[in-house]
Amino acid sequence: MTAKWIATPNRTREILDTYNIFFKKSLGQNFIIDVNILNNIIQKAGIDKNAGVIEIGPGIGGLTEQLAVNADKVLAYEIDQRLLPVLENTLRAYENIRIVHQDILEANVNEMVKQFFSYEQPIHVVANLPYYITTPILMKLLRESLPVNSFTVMIQKEVADRMAAEPNSKTYGSLSIAVQYYTEANVVMHVPKTVFMPPPNVDSGVLKLTRRQKPPVQVDDEDYFFSIVQACFAQRRKTLRNNLKQHFKTADKVKISEALDKAGIDGARRGESLTMQELAVLANTFYQLYK
Repeated sequence: MTAKWIATPNRTREILDTYNIFFKKSLGQNFIIDVNILNNIIQKAGIDKNAGVIEIGPGIGGLTEQLAVNADKVLAYEIDQRLLPVLENTLRAYENIRIVHQDILEANVNEMVKQFFSYEQPIHVVANLPYYITTPILMKLLRESLPVNSFTVMIQKEVADRMAAEPNSKTYGSLSIAVQYYTEANVVMHVPKTVFMPPPNVDSGVLKLTRRQKPPVQVDDEDYFFSIVQACFAQRRKTLRNNLKQHFKTADKVKISEALDKAGIDGARRGESLTMQELAVLANTFYQLYK
């Protein structure tokens, strides 16, 4: 049976040759050719026969196949029309997969979840995401309040580290805050470039995001909070006071100092030293004083 798995070097090459498929760099296509890696990802994601899974970018079906074996149902979004007949063939033995030909960034995922999965079924996102569009995809899915328990995604290692970063580290920034506002983030695996065809230029990380029941901080306005977070990290070498002065172009130094004092935060600090709680206090203070 193992020899027939899609995610092996020989089978992947055979499928690509049969369908005359070439890799599209514009779509970030790098196919995994190691079944053990895929099964490790599925194990880290906590997938079992009760689970419904959403996959993004199934490619030729390597991960999709392993998900179909381990999960109850798999809903996979594929943007590349060339791959639809390939997937129809490679996955024809599995009746628990639905392939949707649509850009995930434009899809009404909530509606499809209602149609395809059972009521109150645990749902997880498991995907090998294209590097070039990782952040927009994850932020769309996180902000749409999908009924998803967790997201386990293979992404560029550097980006995975940034999303899971803690304060006072070089990788901690506005992306860390945005992701950790909605989820608990952990890098659960590192994956070498050698298990892909073609090999990408960098190594990958598997990031597991577990959905929070509610955000860890209370903010008066989410959009305003995220705008203040962006401002605090706008130029990492600058102090909070200078970054905020640049953000509030019409506000004078006195008003900014006043808000920082009221929030109890030293304006000489830099963004990476602030916890999410401190950023929430800062954002709420500015919102109440000047919005």
